Amino acid sequence: MPPEDPAGRDPEPDPHDVARQMVLRQLTMAPRSRAELEKKLAQRGCDEQVARVVLDRMEEVGLVDDEAYAGMLVRSRQSGRGLARRALRAELRKKGVQTDVIEEAVGQVSEDDERDEARRLVDKKLRGMAGLDAQVQARRLAGMLARKGYGGEVAYSVIREAIRDAPEHPHGRYAATDRQCRGPRDPVARPMFAGLLCRGLQTWSPRTATYQFR
Repeated sequence: MPPEDPAGRDPEPDPHDVARQMVLRQLTMAPRSRAELEKKLAQRGCDEQVARVVLDRMEEVGLVDDEAYAGMLVRSRQSGRGLARRALRAELRKKGVQTDVIEEAVGQVSEDDERDEARRLVDKKLRGMAGLDAQVQARRLAGMLARKGYGGEVAYSVIREAIRDAPEHPHGRYAATDRQCRGPRDPVARPMFAGLLCRGLQTWSPRTATYQFR
């Protein structure tokens, strides 16, 4: 058998071109941070140096841009899912975005923006809880806001105002027993709710021996 002609073999693919095509496919599916792309390339067996060269070049031409990516994610998550700044920071950290870039992106959301979004979320959820006791409403609203990253101070203020404004609670006074005031089972919401409801939304009435929504 004659020896195989080397000229007839298919040339080995250029590793940089292979990495470039993988990155482009990833970006076509969804925006991604540089750290996410590095992880994808590593999973496909791409050499670390090759990945660095390719991603550096893509940063130069603007195809990979963590600042733009972080800004986009903050806008979409804040307006779409109503996430608070604390939750937005956590999500960007998971994406591998650098701290200074995170802070610049999250800085787009002011305290007033965050409070307005919390009120919108509460009003929307409250419409689906008509007829429930005010204490049940407050507990569920507190848990929802806690899971979206809102702190106790904002949550307390927004929930108090929303329940007071609700047409089904014209007088704003609803009793709850001490046992009912211990907070939700949700471990995320419990610490906030204990102060939010028992020390904020309610006062103790010696005459009726109950907590009353104020």
